[in-house]
Amino acid sequence: MKALIIGSGGREHALASKVAENSNVEVVYCAPGNGGTYRENKCENINITQIDELLSFAIESKIDITIVGSEEWLVQGIVDKFNEKGLKILGPCEKAARLEGSKSYSKEFMKKYGIKTAAYEVFEDENKAIDYLKNCEYPIVIKADGLAAGKGVVICNDFFAAKSSINDFMVVDIFKGSGKKIVIEEFLEGVEASILSITDGKVILPFVSSKDHKQIFDGGIGPNTGGMGAIAPNPYCTKEVLDEFYKNILLPTLKGIQEEKMDYRGIMFFGIMITKKGVYSLEYNVRFGDPETQAVLPLMKSDFTELVISAIDRDLENFELLWKKGYSCCLIAASKGYPGKYNTGYEISESGKLEGKLYLAGAICDDGLLKTNGGRVLGITGFGETLAKARKIAYADMKKVQFDGMYYRKDIGK
Repeated sequence: MKALIIGSGGREHALASKVAENSNVEVVYCAPGNGGTYRENKCENINITQIDELLSFAIESKIDITIVGSEEWLVQGIVDKFNEKGLKILGPCEKAARLEGSKSYSKEFMKKYGIKTAAYEVFEDENKAIDYLKNCEYPIVIKADGLAAGKGVVICNDFFAAKSSINDFMVVDIFKGSGKKIVIEEFLEGVEASILSITDGKVILPFVSSKDHKQIFDGGIGPNTGGMGAIAPNPYCTKEVLDEFYKNILLPTLKGIQEEKMDYRGIMFFGIMITKKGVYSLEYNVRFGDPETQAVLPLMKSDFTELVISAIDRDLENFELLWKKGYSCCLIAASKGYPGKYNTGYEISESGKLEGKLYLAGAICDDGLLKTNGGRVLGITGFGETLAKARKIAYADMKKVQFDGMYYRKDIGK
């Protein structure tokens, strides 16, 4: 088989590595890939990023399966175009991709199908939004309606902070159009959990739960990032929590997908909040999370490529999804200044053999040397029979990798 992975982050490195484990896979093309996929077994980077060019490449190269990493391509309808040509691709149709592409649409979907979620209001007028804030209880959550690279959610502790955020979103336009429409949402107090899953439109198979760490600094403070680390399974996802999630969130979501007649053969990522009042749905993502993927996929015992094919062929009901025992801890190393301004081009050095797995993200291979090329540069995932063991391995490995300005949190999974 020939596979195509679309994207360039640590998530795509993890996907390529997992697909390559299948003995029937001859080559994994990564478009455009990164320094990690450049070095990965069976992988080959190709410098293509436009949908029409990707489609032509898939046809000409006789690609057997394609997996889309980033939500941007999904929202642009890449799956519809591949399906029209009879190509096998994992991902939702353009209509279903709106579940992530528009926060207001996803909230309306949740409301329509009785999925427990925080109270909310949608605004496209700055003044009306500010008037609404005057009678809110704080903290309050403000979300950009469109895609914002995981950074479009702000928790505001008072009116003045909320007003400032609305100005940033709607007037200054820091998200380049994605924040012109906003959702103002009730703040839920509790613990967040991420539950990746896969669907063929007939069933949804949940993966092992995970916990992302969004803020840049230890203790969960500072601005949001694309994710500074993840652990799996999430210790807060007890059997009772997962049962409630399955009954009150997963099943009605599946019903909604079916009743809305969405062609959804892909990843469904549930962001949930575990509170004293029960389990709430925070958001949907329609693709693999980053860095949750780097924590979850290594724990998968079943063959990942066969799982993908079963989803595309609408045959998940006959697939037995098995998991390894134990825990994983993924640490992200970022460039100094991230998520603000940062410099790139620094050499990445490695000293000693790693016990865990290194996933490169914002890194390229330049004349045989690995160099930084982004904000989140790399991730290291440790594995162990306990979470403490997994953490110990990940942090020990991180000391063996260096680049100028390297920063990582010291409390992931603590």
